[in-house]
Amino acid sequence: MKVVLGIDPGSLFTGFGAVRTDGQRVELVSCGIIAPPATLPFNERIGIISEEFDVLLEKLRPDVTVIEKVFLGKNADSAFKLGHARGVAVAAAVRSGCAIAEYAARAVKKGITGSGASSKEQVQLILFAALGLKGRAQADASDALALAFYHARNLEVQTHVARQRPVTQKSKLSKTRQKAELEGQ
Repeated sequence: MKVVLGIDPGSLFTGFGAVRTDGQRVELVSCGIIAPPATLPFNERIGIISEEFDVLLEKLRPDVTVIEKVFLGKNADSAFKLGHARGVAVAAAVRSGCAIAEYAARAVKKGITGSGASSKEQVQLILFAALGLKGRAQADASDALALAFYHARNLEVQTHVARQRPVTQKSKLSKTRQKAELEGQ
């Protein structure tokens, strides 16, 4: 079973969501937020986020950490702060030795709901139904869980394709050999 950890970085609220997959089914491991006190200076909040990531990675031991790709918003200051939180997450994942994957929020929304323009609420509704969860989650935790779920589902597809590939390659090879044998006669 592989553990996939999704991270929705932010300097006030950083969401995390972890799932476990065996290539056929996906189940919840944990989800929540890292929320350093907003009254602290920015650098101290980033330090707390870094420490909390280290604890989270030690506890969950994910095979892969999935982080939302950076998007350019209208506010440059917010984008820079987001970049700091994202950098802390990437550095922590690298130190822990787990692989890193990245997806744009729009791709995750489309993969879960069928539309890249879906609302966070629509994503959460479908996500929770797929995982058999009840209730609601804080938006950042739900976004992180969506990243992990989306990646886990992609792993399912890759596993299925890998199972099919040897048969396909063998049949292509057989056709090539058959053609060569016919031409050689």
